[in-house]
Amino acid sequence: MKDLLPDLFDHYSDDLSLLTSRYTHFGHRRIFWGEIVTVKCFEDNSKVKQILNTNGKGKVLVVDGAASMERALLGDMIALCAVDNCWEGIVINGCVRDVGALKEMEIGVLALGTNPIKTVKKDVGEINVPLQLDNINVEPGMMIYCDENGIGLAKSALALSCLL
Repeated sequence: MKDLLPDLFDHYSDDLSLLTSRYTHFGHRRIFWGEIVTVKCFEDNSKVKQILNTNGKGKVLVVDGAASMERALLGDMIALCAVDNCWEGIVINGCVRDVGALKEMEIGVLALGTNPIKTVKKDVGEINVPLQLDNINVEPGMMIYCDENGIGLAKSALALSCLL
């Protein structure tokens, strides 16, 4: 499968919302989807690390970093934990670092940009709280579908069998 979102929007246009911010792919996996788990934080990735150290099979972590471009909320070490814990992907409204390593990892990673500076660890942030990205309510348990065409959100799982 080379593209996911165009077909999903063709079949489920009434059930999907599109994030309009321009996210860039940094992980090796270019197509990924799963149940949303959320983290809300600002320039502190303590909660990102905490949640990615748990089982992520079938899940995608959506991080609202308030679009800060000052520090990276994900680097190679935390991303490796995500891979080891079977996360499908990570979407960050903010920055990543260690992009050379991220592109080799078997995980989807989307972010607004890059910054080589790590965060300060203060254990500040919230896990599994509603977020608002691009004026769209993003809640834990919703579904997210990502490919090189963009990011789509649905309130519940969509049948992908219609695309095969």
